[in-house]
Amino acid sequence: MGEVSTIGLDIAKSVFQIHGVDAGGAVVIRKRITRAKLLEFFATLPACLVGIEACPTAHYWGRRLQALGHTVKLMPPSYVKAYLKRSKNDANDAAAICEAVTRPSMRFVATKSEQQQSGLMLHRSRQLLVCQRTMLSNAIRGHMAELGIISAKGRNGTAELLKIIADEQDDRIPAAARFSLNVLARQYAAIREETVAIERRIHAWHRSSEESRRLEEIPGVGPIVATALMAEVGDWKTFSSGRSLAAWIGLVPRQHSTGGKARQHSTGGKERLGRISKQGNRHLRWLLVAGAMAVIRYARQHGTKRPWLARLMDRRPIKVAAVALANKIARMAWAMMVRGERFKEPKLLPAA
Repeated sequence: MGEVSTIGLDIAKSVFQIHGVDAGGAVVIRKRITRAKLLEFFATLPACLVGIEACPTAHYWGRRLQALGHTVKLMPPSYVKAYLKRSKNDANDAAAICEAVTRPSMRFVATKSEQQQSGLMLHRSRQLLVCQRTMLSNAIRGHMAELGIISAKGRNGTAELLKIIADEQDDRIPAAARFSLNVLARQYAAIREETVAIERRIHAWHRSSEESRRLEEIPGVGPIVATALMAEVGDWKTFSSGRSLAAWIGLVPRQHSTGGKARQHSTGGKERLGRISKQGNRHLRWLLVAGAMAVIRYARQHGTKRPWLARLMDRRPIKVAAVALANKIARMAWAMMVRGERFKEPKLLPAA
């Protein structure tokens, strides 16, 4: 039995499972260890390959183990699942991770730095507050509708309802209902202020980053989208192409290939493309599609310099066109960051 060369680490909150093998694949270590003793244990080991599933706290442990000289590779849990043998438990999970990390076809997740994770916290906190603000707005609208008071869509409509709630002289709202609505209105105002405070920090980060400012030059990309890309992607060279980045975000359709005796093609059958997959980075996907929708709305009102976008808008529904444009935005962002270029506006072709 040789020296440990590869370790599968199944992380948890308090108790971790370790599965280590030597260069020949023989099991060398199989043990449970507490959180307090984990780093002490790895400090005694020679530098080796450590595989971890990319789940909560994985990036933290990845950074700590890398500081000890180990090579750490994070993997999507869904990709490790195929290597799990029989019952699912901590020991079998660690063995599956140890097996999966050595596969040459395995895809890995880049370890995020503390700065990246801090930026992600800003975006995740903003996303949560925006969801809560929307919930409160919908609740206020619903309650007011029960009293026969309707307003326009959007924030302006909500602002009109808040003014009515604050007006003590308005007798359309009973006293008991006004008490409940005042509670919701105060909560809405507090969340709005906190959201604005977070957005100020995001804009300050954006102004301090030259790469983020370059990304903003792409139509449909503002400070929020640019900083989200910086925080989520990190090392752009991790992706081999812009198409790989777009696929990682989830801006590609699902494929379903059907075969049979009647169809003996090289692909095994007829490929059918469905809706975009729910896998990938949902936060980035939502932001990029929202940015693409803004570009399309502007193009419908003022025209566009991009002939392909005009043709796409003519033959496809607006939401399908928005996803296609979001895919192109992701590819342009990758090309700019990898090549160190700036965005160039397309030139209008001279009329024939």
